[in-house]
Amino acid sequence: MFSSGFINVNKPEGLSSAAVVSKIKRLTGLACGHMGTLDPMASGVLPVAVGNATRLFDYLLNKEKVYRAVFLFGADSATLDATAKEISEGYYVPSQEEISSVLRSFVGEIDQMPPQFSAKSVNGVRAYKLARQGKEVSLNTKKVKIYSIDLLGQAGKDSYTLRIACGGGTYIRSLARDIAKACGTKAIMTSLVREKSGCFCLKDSVKLSELNTENWQDYLVPADEVFDFPIIVVGQDESRKLRNGLSVSYDESDGEFKLYFEDGFYGIGEVASGKLRAKVKLV
Repeated sequence: MFSSGFINVNKPEGLSSAAVVSKIKRLTGLACGHMGTLDPMASGVLPVAVGNATRLFDYLLNKEKVYRAVFLFGADSATLDATAKEISEGYYVPSQEEISSVLRSFVGEIDQMPPQFSAKSVNGVRAYKLARQGKEVSLNTKKVKIYSIDLLGQAGKDSYTLRIACGGGTYIRSLARDIAKACGTKAIMTSLVREKSGCFCLKDSVKLSELNTENWQDYLVPADEVFDFPIIVVGQDESRKLRNGLSVSYDESDGEFKLYFEDGFYGIGEVASGKLRAKVKLV
């Protein structure tokens, strides 16, 4: 049985991503890492890499993600969500039509200001640590990609549910702030569910409580199933050289490929200027 791959965990609300990884590490006895943090208040898809699959972090970080979020309009907090100690209310509450009318302006590549309470590093210190000390945090805007925003309907008094498809690094809390600002008011995020992260979907996820030392491999997705790279299969002579860190001649366009040897999937290969090398070993 393979021991390198991904477990598509349905992270429960109230638990940190690090705590999920820690439990998976204890169950498997292998190095583990998550492919994109979910805040403790959020739930949903958290792909956890197991074993050598942790080497694929850079390949999965910027994959498209889909979130279902609830925004409470007419409210504000320092954290931009409902976890703050103090929430101020009484601001203007826009109509569903008003909210819908501004959403199009947020689709595409936009400049986004991260929340003051975020994991962004400021002179080597996490922004949220400085914010908790009451210190003013100076952050820079960053470009993020928003593929679509759909207003699904009213979730409660002054609350609306939105589905957002976006690139990695997008802060949904910041979208709540900015969409509300475009409507001339304030808003905070009260609920967040990640429905998709790359090829990992909520409907295929497993609850953390259902995993144990006896069954975790049943939920392990092989690493070569999460990439749509083209395939290269090489023979025994070439594979021997590639295993030893050498390159071999290969008549193929430059790019990255799923690399297979005679005994199966090996990792990611890269072709450049007619030469093939093994770039990332996964077995």
